[in-house]
Amino acid sequence: MNARHPALQVWKIMMAYFISEEETLHEEGIRRLQRTKLTAIMQEVRAKNRFYAQKFDNLKFDPQNDPISNLPFTTRSELQQDQIGNQPYGTWATYPTNSYNRFHQTSGSTGTPLRLLDNTDSWDWWTRCWSIVMRAAGVNNADRIVFPFSFGPFIGFWAAFESATRLGAMSLPAGGMSTSARLRYILENDVTVICCTPTYAMRMVHTAAEQGVNIADSAVRLLIVAGEPGGSMGPIRDRIESAWGARVIDHAGATEVGAWGFECEQRPGGIHIIESEFIAEVIDPDSQNPVPDGQPGELVLTNLGRPGMPVIRYRTGDRVILTRTKCDCGRHFAWAEGGVTGRIDDMLLIRGNNVFPSAIEAIISADEDVAEFRLEVFGDGTMNELEISVEPVAGADGIALADGVALADRVGLAIRDRLHFRPIVRPVDPGTLPRFEMKAQRVVRRQ
Repeated sequence: MNARHPALQVWKIMMAYFISEEETLHEEGIRRLQRTKLTAIMQEVRAKNRFYAQKFDNLKFDPQNDPISNLPFTTRSELQQDQIGNQPYGTWATYPTNSYNRFHQTSGSTGTPLRLLDNTDSWDWWTRCWSIVMRAAGVNNADRIVFPFSFGPFIGFWAAFESATRLGAMSLPAGGMSTSARLRYILENDVTVICCTPTYAMRMVHTAAEQGVNIADSAVRLLIVAGEPGGSMGPIRDRIESAWGARVIDHAGATEVGAWGFECEQRPGGIHIIESEFIAEVIDPDSQNPVPDGQPGELVLTNLGRPGMPVIRYRTGDRVILTRTKCDCGRHFAWAEGGVTGRIDDMLLIRGNNVFPSAIEAIISADEDVAEFRLEVFGDGTMNELEISVEPVAGADGIALADGVALADRVGLAIRDRLHFRPIVRPVDPGTLPRFEMKAQRVVRRQ
């Protein structure tokens, strides 16, 4: 807590105990609430949503009593094909187009972008989910929150921005600005909270170091990060917290699903699932069978507050490890240890080793001399090779390529020690690799 904002300490204590009625439910109460909301969703979509009406045709399902596993999965490819075949919004939209007043689309990182529509009620639901994220982080109406991203069609932090304004916090948009300009903006306005991706949090760290800007003594006390793994990963999280002198709070969500995960103040290094608004399952991605608590698998979510474009048993592709025990924060919501640890479909086969890019990124990001990096995969699919480009942090006088060579050796050895194979690692000049404002796209597959 920054000494220049003593009032925030009082608010932080108050907000730590402000948990909504639904968040105080025990497991049995959560399940009853989920069943009530699922019943309402099923009645609406079976009557009015052509995509799900066809999907559930002739299927007998009692939402109050039957296991949700009796329903089929929904996949992203299904939704993409529905919209391709029924332009522009598919049969997935429950209501006539003029019933909606919000449009967003996915980033397209896994193929054709999905177009998403929200009406007033479902957008209120989005912001309500984000209010849980904000409250759990200790955000309050004394905060000044900056959103350093371009407000385009990707949903990004749109709902977070509106949730913050409803909370009464000052919300500062920061689209269309350079990183240098954003840093000045943050300092000039005594910003206390930043909402961004982990990648962009580190980009601001590097820019501040290059320009001699002291961000550790700023008013910033929280960074709420989302959009990619990293917020719950020790090495990345530690570097961000150390440089900013602030706490990192992880969050997870998806354009087609909603803002489904948050980190509470009492339990860093993972995220709760908002089970009052989502039904969560974890399955083996190959067998599609459920996995026991504490074992890794693919997260499957059903959202319960977006009947206009719902997802029911949606395979998110996110790799998680869920446990269900009461948290010190008082909630019984399921806990994803380490947050989202990677994407199931991102797994790489390198020299016979199954490796998630997030595991490699965590090792590289732990090295404070790395400014940016890129992973290039090439081969025949069975004995692929991995080549990593590492860009050293530029000092006041720049860093010679010779220093980069030493850095490359260090990165290669660190990966070998942790993951039991040594990739090709080559240095590149400072400023060579692309920078990212939203989700980083560091994995490149080449012939």
